[in-house]
Amino acid sequence: MRKIGDTAIAAVTVVALGSGVWLLGPGSGPHTAPPQPSAAEGRPDPGEERLAAPALPPSPPTRIRIPAIHVNAPLMGLALTPSGSLDVPPAGDKNLAGWYEAGTTPGETGTAIVAGHVDNTEGPAVFYDLGALKRGAAIEVDLRNRTVAVFTVDAVEVYQARDFPDEKVYGAAKRPELRVITCGGGYSRTTGYQGNVVVFAHLTGSR
Repeated sequence: MRKIGDTAIAAVTVVALGSGVWLLGPGSGPHTAPPQPSAAEGRPDPGEERLAAPALPPSPPTRIRIPAIHVNAPLMGLALTPSGSLDVPPAGDKNLAGWYEAGTTPGETGTAIVAGHVDNTEGPAVFYDLGALKRGAAIEVDLRNRTVAVFTVDAVEVYQARDFPDEKVYGAAKRPELRVITCGGGYSRTTGYQGNVVVFAHLTGSR
């Protein structure tokens, strides 16, 4: 279990961000599984990390945009379930993501968390193409105070659920960082999605 801010999040935080049911359903053609990141998009050595922009004042986020994969979605606040894992947005709304509102706000110093579904029972959802994102891509987060926080992607990785690196994903950061998380790692009828896709990004500007 890893603490973000003053609240602990269990290792099972991100296991329910997709159903995969639509992959198995009837249709006019084969259903395509969501893309997975290649090893080339993995986390760089610390010496490669770019300098971050100065931290922004705390302000709740309202929307996330990832132009490279055509994401433009509102953000809702997410809390913890009684078991200590992060709740997820309603699966029925395919263009909705959430952020962990008891933790760091995007743009503050520390690690902010955004999560969304890869799919629902009807097909692809907000972060279906997250695994196709490349290092250097931009992520924009609208804040309630009308600032837009601009992040640059450092890495895109996929982890098996049993090997999910809590410290690496949720650990404290000395600069403003962002994690964007969805399901991934392959799908099977018996186990569902077997892991998670995680985007690592840091603040590089604002407007």
